[in-house]
Amino acid sequence: MNKNNPAVALVTGASSGIGRVTAKTLQGAGYRVFGTSRRAASESVGGVTMLACDVTDDESVAKLVNEVVARAGRIDLLVNNAGIGLLGGAEESSIEQAQALFDVNVFGVVRVTNAVLPIMRRQRQGRIINLSSLLGLIPAPYSALYAATKHAIEGYSESLDHELRAFGIRVVLVEPAYTRTSFEESLVRPDRVLDIYDAARAGMNGVLRKAIETGDAPEVVARTILEAATTSAPKRRYAAGKMARQISLLRRFVPASAFDKSLRKQNGLPV
Repeated sequence: MNKNNPAVALVTGASSGIGRVTAKTLQGAGYRVFGTSRRAASESVGGVTMLACDVTDDESVAKLVNEVVARAGRIDLLVNNAGIGLLGGAEESSIEQAQALFDVNVFGVVRVTNAVLPIMRRQRQGRIINLSSLLGLIPAPYSALYAATKHAIEGYSESLDHELRAFGIRVVLVEPAYTRTSFEESLVRPDRVLDIYDAARAGMNGVLRKAIETGDAPEVVARTILEAATTSAPKRRYAAGKMARQISLLRRFVPASAFDKSLRKQNGLPV
C-alpha cells in the first residue's frame, strides 16, 4: 500500500458510530475508503467517499460494488459494519420483525460479501472483516434475536474463512463490547409489546444505557479493525477492548453455572 496505489476499502454503515470512525481510521492509515449509508450523503466526508446503499436490496448492493470498482478498479478490504439492534422479550417480536432484523444483520452481510467476492477472487487477494459483538459469544436476555444474528455471523464468518483461503482471501471477526455510540437511540422496539415484560424490558434498557455510557470509545474498535486488516497473519476473531477480551476469556474458562449466575447478576435478573 502506497500513496500512488493505495489499497481500497469498503465500509458499510459508515455514516455514524463505529463505521464512521473506522472509515476515517482506515483513510488515515493510507487506504482509499468508500463508505456507505442508506440515504444519500455528501460525496466526501473527511477524505472518505460516501455512497448510498441499502444492504437489504440486491440491486442497491450490486450498484454500490460496481461503482466502487468503476472508480477504484479493485476492492482490497470489506468491512461489514451495517446493522441494527432490537431490545425486548423474544416473543414480543413478530416473525416479520425477526426476519427484517436478520435481513440487515445477517443477509446484508451475505449480500455485500457475495458481491465483492468475485472481485477479490480475480485479484487473488482480499480481506473481509465482519462486525460481530460480544453478544455473538454470550447469552443476551431481552436481546435474543439480536444476539442470534451475531451468533449467525460468527458461524458464517469462520466457515467462510476456510472456504476462501485458497484464493488468498481471509475472513475475520471483530467483536466489540459496549461502545459509546448512538446504538441505544436507534434500537428497534418490539412490534407486539406485552405488558408482562414492561418492567424487565425497562430494567434492561437501563442496564444497556449505563453500559454504553461507560463503554469503549469507537476508536478502540476502529483500531482493532485496522489491526485485523493489516496484519499478515490474521486471527479468526479479535475482541475489541478490555471488556470484550475479559468476557471472551471468562466464557471459555469459567464453569457454565458460575458464568450463568454472573450474567444474570450483571443484567439485574434474579439469580
